[in-house]
Amino acid sequence: MSVEIIQTFTIRSAIWVNVTDDSWIPEYIENVTRIVEQHGGKYLARTDKAERLEGDSDAPTVLVLIEWPSREAAETFYTSDAYQPYLANRKAGATSQLTLFPGEDIANA
Repeated sequence: MSVEIIQTFTIRSAIWVNVTDDSWIPEYIENVTRIVEQHGGKYLARTDKAERLEGDSDAPTVLVLIEWPSREAAETFYTSDAYQPYLANRKAGATSQLTLFPGEDIANA
């Protein structure tokens, strides 16, 4: 008898935000936290204390790490009607990079 092991991984999103106008931030935090949680997201980090140790670009003004139950949950959040006005405000007041990645160890360490 063989046993098949199926690994499931959560999805994480990392958002590097360089704020150019911080007027959007209080309303964003107040409302987007709830929208993230409604889509199953959990904040792992929200910090303005990121430091660059390697590379040519500066550390972001704000670094956010969110854990999602699935890629679909992250994408549904990002495209949801509820999030769109806050996304537009963030894009108007910051430059950002958003990356989705599985919470896995490809080295099986």
